[in-house]
Amino acid sequence: MNSTLTLTRKDWILLVLLTLCWGINWPIMKIGVRDFPPLTFRTISMIGSLPIIWLAARMQGVSLAIPKGRVAQVALLAVPNMLIWHVFMILGVKMLASGRAAILGYTMPVWAVLFALVFFGERPTRSAWVGVACAFAGALLLLSSEFSALAGNPLGSIFALIAAAGWGYGTVAMKRSSLNMPTISLTFWMLALTTSAMVMASTLLESFAWHMPDRATWMAIVYNAAIIFGFAHVVWFNLARTLPPVASSLSVMMIPVLGVFSGAWILKETPHWQDYAAMGLILVAMSTVLLKPKAAAHK
Repeated sequence: MNSTLTLTRKDWILLVLLTLCWGINWPIMKIGVRDFPPLTFRTISMIGSLPIIWLAARMQGVSLAIPKGRVAQVALLAVPNMLIWHVFMILGVKMLASGRAAILGYTMPVWAVLFALVFFGERPTRSAWVGVACAFAGALLLLSSEFSALAGNPLGSIFALIAAAGWGYGTVAMKRSSLNMPTISLTFWMLALTTSAMVMASTLLESFAWHMPDRATWMAIVYNAAIIFGFAHVVWFNLARTLPPVASSLSVMMIPVLGVFSGAWILKETPHWQDYAAMGLILVAMSTVLLKPKAAAHK
């Protein structure tokens, strides 16, 4: 697997913004689902994001048409990248501390490497393996202070790992897809298809618990609709389509670290020494794919 990449100044700016937006969203999601049905929270956020992405595409003059005969391919990409990730992760967030849910979710690079190896026969480079090992070690460190809590609530941990595995497979599938349509259009239709499924799931499973969201929940919904789905997902899928799966996966590994520390700030969750050590490991992991020699980057 070739992990050589070139990030432009614009790519770096978008990556930093993506990290910030997604990182602080973990405690925001926790606030949003604290007293509100989680699938319904996610569904309302998705519904709110669709006109935002539609308007952005129209302003850019981008066609939202799906190429003829490719609806099934869009749906197949939506299942792991959107449906599995969002259903199981929001259920995990409901059950776990926000920072720990983020850590489990960002075991995704490990799953991406494994799926690329098993299903697609790709062979990661040595530096990619080093990066994955460092990322995994960082995740284990961050989890080490929470093993007792996780053991007491294994279902939340299982849900978060299922979400991470789905996202990992989806990242590899996204890179290998030959679908010829703009990223913003692909994001719109994957989101639209997922929203349809989420409406049915939330109605069947949570309609008995529906009630008017309070102010904090509405703010979390608006943030997720406008920033997470309307902006961050489009940026992420562009990375996933243009960079090798290991590179795109490891490039966002600072997000769980930010999730831990933003949870400490917003929700008063206490960081441990493991959080700081893990940050160093994750920075090493990111450097294996983001800090390439200039000569190599221009080959």
